Amino acid sequence: MNKETIERIRKFTDDRDWNQFHSPANLAKSISIESNELLECFQWDEDNFDIDCVKEELADVLVYCRNMLDVLELDEDEIVNDKMTKNEKKYPVEKAKGSSKKYNEL
Repeated sequence: MNKETIERIRKFTDDRDWNQFHSPANLAKSISIESNELLECFQWDEDNFDIDCVKEELADVLVYCRNMLDVLELDEDEIVNDKMTKNEKKYPVEKAKGSSKKYNEL
């Protein structure tokens, strides 16, 4: 996410004095709720979905994730790269390529 977008999200939240509601638990709940609303876009037909619905709900998930990063003072690049390192070990290409099995089943 670029700096301008991050600052816009922060300003939106600050202008409304919503940080007081942004505990990690509340943000985790909100991320879950919004991700379920994203899933709802595909509820009855996963091939013919409304892309505008997907974009709106995905944006909500990303905004709440950005808020959680701020509250916990986390760097998204650092935590994503740490997780990717773990995933690369759990899912080596030679075992996982083309497979949907969980790492403990490979």
